[in-house]
Amino acid sequence: MLIIGLGNPGAEYEGTRHNSGREAVMRFAKKAGFADFEPDKKAQALVTSGKIGKTKVTLVLPETFMNKSGAAVGKFAKGAEGPKKVKDPSGKSIKALPHMIVVHDDLDIPLGKAKMSWNKSSGGHKGLESVMRAVGTEAFYRIRIGITPATATGKLKKPDHDTITENFIVAEFKDKEADDLKKVIKKVVDCLEMAAGESPERAMSEYNAAFNK
Repeated sequence: MLIIGLGNPGAEYEGTRHNSGREAVMRFAKKAGFADFEPDKKAQALVTSGKIGKTKVTLVLPETFMNKSGAAVGKFAKGAEGPKKVKDPSGKSIKALPHMIVVHDDLDIPLGKAKMSWNKSSGGHKGLESVMRAVGTEAFYRIRIGITPATATGKLKKPDHDTITENFIVAEFKDKEADDLKKVIKKVVDCLEMAAGESPERAMSEYNAAFNK
């Protein structure tokens, strides 16, 4: 299994909204007892691996900036397992990477919530767009971690486009927001553990309800 944590490299981006996926995968590695991430200069990524049950798991943190994430992901996604042909719900055969999970931030999900998805569009996320171009398909799993504050009724308090691109996504979380993120990342880590130890389908079924409690 291949698990990718999207974000920006460098200490200045640690703790920022756009690095939520990267942070979740780092915490998963720690909980699983994997070795420290090591640089793979050829792939432009930090990499570690280990086993969850009988499943070999490789964790990848691209060391490019977010919108170039595909440069690293493509090298791993086209490795030993490679793309497969699977049937979509209509019965059409499609190119897919059922062994790959990409973990990333999502502006369209409230902070403190998350969602696991399969074969969906990028939703405008530049990191995902780069990954999709590199692997040649949308058919892979992703875990979307909400980063946008919401009202008590659940309405997103989403900033305007210029604020999003220049300030919001690369800003650090406030203390209360960081606490909310920490709680949902714990669930994301547990979800990844089930996905690797049992199956992504089982994890998606179990945790899409848990993510929203």
